[in-house]
Amino acid sequence: MTAQPTRPAPSPLQGLRVLDLATLFAGPLAATMLGDFGADVVKIEHPTRPDPSRGHGPGKDGVGLWWKLLGRNKRTITLDLSSPGGRATLLRLATTADVIIENFRPGTLEKWQLGWEELSSANPRLVLTRVTGFGQFGPYSHRPGFGTLAEAMSGFASITGEPDGPPTLPPFGLADSIAALATSYAVMTTLAARTVTGRGQVVDMAIIEPILTVLGPQPLWFDQLGYVQTRTGNRSLNNAPRNTYRTADGSWLAVSTSAQSIAERVMHLVGRPELIDEPWFATGSGRAEHSEVLDEAVGGWIARRTRAEAMAAFEKAEAAIAPVYDVRDVMDDPQYQALGTIAEVPDPELGPLRMQNVLFRLSETPGAIRWAGRPHGADTDAVLTELGLSRADIAALRTQGAL
Repeated sequence: MTAQPTRPAPSPLQGLRVLDLATLFAGPLAATMLGDFGADVVKIEHPTRPDPSRGHGPGKDGVGLWWKLLGRNKRTITLDLSSPGGRATLLRLATTADVIIENFRPGTLEKWQLGWEELSSANPRLVLTRVTGFGQFGPYSHRPGFGTLAEAMSGFASITGEPDGPPTLPPFGLADSIAALATSYAVMTTLAARTVTGRGQVVDMAIIEPILTVLGPQPLWFDQLGYVQTRTGNRSLNNAPRNTYRTADGSWLAVSTSAQSIAERVMHLVGRPELIDEPWFATGSGRAEHSEVLDEAVGGWIARRTRAEAMAAFEKAEAAIAPVYDVRDVMDDPQYQALGTIAEVPDPELGPLRMQNVLFRLSETPGAIRWAGRPHGADTDAVLTELGLSRADIAALRTQGAL
């Protein structure tokens, strides 16, 4: 019997169309996550002012590398939404779309007569996803909002850093990335609701909120106890030992003992089993109050050993430890390699590129990186032709400055 050829598994979001009108970074990253699992994402940029992420960070041969990641699995077109031709074309695109993601200041789409009233009239099943710093209403809603402000206002910066140092901001887009995850979740939740109601709706995502959620029970602690968390460096208020420790060969290792059994194994390993019998050792908070003693025990033991020696001993003892990596280590790590966390993507501009793979693995309908970020406006003619515009129509829009 002749074996039948294996058909590629369908992508889980195949048939879903997303119009990505957003820039820098939460909205576009949410669209990327949807595109990774098969959504047809059409990135819409201004004809002369493309997404600023194309110029963020290092580039190669005049091509921004961050965009190659953020723009992957997206077709790119240009459209001036403030022009009559651009407005009409977006409304026409909206009739074919399931989701629009935008991050203009509240009122901007309405000023262009492209607000929810017009968009939902064009397509009642459309989901309009609005990602802004502070949300669509309230006293701060019209302020410019970036992830840095959310990292400050959420309380993240106030608890990050050494006790005697300044509040510390992350050196990457933390709040934007968390908001992107939340936005993709919000989109999928809204699409699930649409299967019941038959109607689309508006998603209002404020970047200041998801990061507050991941900071844990701080509002609850303050509400019930008046407790305000302070900066503790690498230490935790909930368990100890928990810190980074330097090895004899100059590497750094991170140790965590969130579970009581792990904390006990670590004390046996470093030769301080008598500490287990202390009354305070029985709880994570009790151990945290004696961080100095525990850090001295663990740090002193690790300082007398190389990274390889310390790692091997911890693994044998089934205690939790990890090396502090930089990106060079990440690229070479065998666990990341086994998971396929870093994928190689062919690119016509720069050749093979290595970047983070899709966010999770599905056993039946996996996601994939089909292509890296494409040049500004590369797919304008193709997308508009699919929409039914003729060559003359597209040429007229270009003459008007709408493309």
